[in-house]
Amino acid sequence: MRAVKLKMSENSLFAILLRSPWWISVALAAGVFFVARLFVPPFYAAFVPLPFLVIAGVVLSRRLRKPGARKVAARVEALRAMPRESFAEALEQAFRRQGYGVSRDPRGGFELTKGGRTSLVDCSRWKATRTGIAPLRELHAAGQKREAHELIYVAAGEVTDHARSFAREKNIRLLGDAELAQMLR
Repeated sequence: MRAVKLKMSENSLFAILLRSPWWISVALAAGVFFVARLFVPPFYAAFVPLPFLVIAGVVLSRRLRKPGARKVAARVEALRAMPRESFAEALEQAFRRQGYGVSRDPRGGFELTKGGRTSLVDCSRWKATRTGIAPLRELHAAGQKREAHELIYVAAGEVTDHARSFAREKNIRLLGDAELAQMLR
């Protein structure tokens, strides 16, 4: 029997709250409590805002685990100092921890598999201080050729606005400084 994976709609209230600051969920919980108090006894009204408080806790814990700007900069500098092979091994291990099957790609990246879906990762120019649109076009072409479900480009430097808009248009996930610092602790 195959397990069904449920996915929350991006525009649902809970998904929006998960992307918002934690205090918005707390404020909403307080409002829901005061409205619920009008209709049910205060003891029972206390249970109505619990989902919003749980979301506030999740958002706050994510925020506390997320490294600050100084830590991100220090980690990215440490990553940039790594030899290419060491960086590739660390990235491979990070993807394995996330549950992906990982195989090296001759282009200088990885092919990830998880749940019957294939993702291509390009980290061939990860040390570049500035990334333009050309490597993203190459990744997109390779993804179409191999019928990949997801494309991921690793950049430990600046990505131009033109390249960012191309990535948005072609659904290429950019794995930048903050994500790399968090993934490769």
